[in-house]
Amino acid sequence: MAVRIRMQRRGSKKRPFYAVVAADSKMPRDGRFLEKLGTYDPRKEGDKVRLEMSRVDHWIRVGAVPSDCVAGLLKRAQGAGSQSTGV
Repeated sequence: MAVRIRMQRRGSKKRPFYAVVAADSKMPRDGRFLEKLGTYDPRKEGDKVRLEMSRVDHWIRVGAVPSDCVAGLLKRAQGAGSQSTGV
C-alpha cells in the first residue's frame, strides 16, 4: 500500500476548507483515509495551517510521500515553528 499525505477538500461551494490526511494513493481525493493529520483554511487570516507534526513525521518515516501542495504547507509550518496539537 502506497501512502500519500494529501489534502481532502471540505467546506461548501466557494468556501474551501481542507483536511490534511494520510491516505492510500489508490483512494479518491475525498474518500477513505488512514489518519487525519491537520487542517488548512485558505480563507482564514493568520494561522491558516494546523498540523500534528509528530504524526506527520511518523508517516514520513514509514514511507508516506507528501503531495506537492502538502510539501509546501510543511515547509511553511516548519519555517514558522508550528507544533500544533489537538487536531
